[in-house]
Amino acid sequence: MASADLLRREEEFYESLFDSAKGGSGKARGQMIEKKIETLEDMATRVSNRRSRRWLNDRLLIELVPRLHVEEIKGLFAPPPFGEEAPLSAFCRTSVGEWDTFRSIDMDVEVRLMQRMKQSSEKQKNRLNGDELIVLNAWRRIDCQTRDAMKRNFLPELLEIYEERVRAFIEDSIDKDVLVLNVQDPFQRLLLHGVCEFYNVTSITTETIKDGKPWKTTTIKKRSGTGVAPTITLVGFLRAKKNGSHMDV
Repeated sequence: MASADLLRREEEFYESLFDSAKGGSGKARGQMIEKKIETLEDMATRVSNRRSRRWLNDRLLIELVPRLHVEEIKGLFAPPPFGEEAPLSAFCRTSVGEWDTFRSIDMDVEVRLMQRMKQSSEKQKNRLNGDELIVLNAWRRIDCQTRDAMKRNFLPELLEIYEERVRAFIEDSIDKDVLVLNVQDPFQRLLLHGVCEFYNVTSITTETIKDGKPWKTTTIKKRSGTGVAPTITLVGFLRAKKNGSHMDV
């Protein structure tokens, strides 16, 4: 326990702790702070009670920290965005009246609005007829890399040549027949494989040596589910997409 004299000194020191800044020059205030710090350090070495030592340490920290201004104290207890009014977002600043009308919409009006949106979506889906659905499914069979190549470098004349050969093969051949094409250019061969995927036939490219040079041969066969060739050709489909048709790629 601290002695009565020590407690009295603590009480006098605490009473004068926050009065040091009233009047006086900056030099006098600095000397007073140094004196208080020395007193606190001296008291801290002589106090054995943990509670009193903690109190002295708190007073020492208070003296070491300069006093805060009113705005600084306000910032401690009311930091943004709590201390100031939150600014309006760009969404709130745009078309405020229209947004409030939508936010406070009647429940029955909301139900009717959602039903109209659903009906519009269903009508959009029903716009595709049977042939368009078939050609869309055929387009989705093509590898993504090949589809990107066809759209990026559209060669309708070359694709039409490949399509004519493949469509004639599908319509005029039996299941065991094969179609052999010799396409040496890698990009053109990629397009040929894409056409075969569109018409759901198998295409395999093999390499042999001819006159001392590599020779590519593509063999095309029917699959069990090849079926009839789509009415809409691949070139017609791509041209329709370039012209802004509503078919989804």
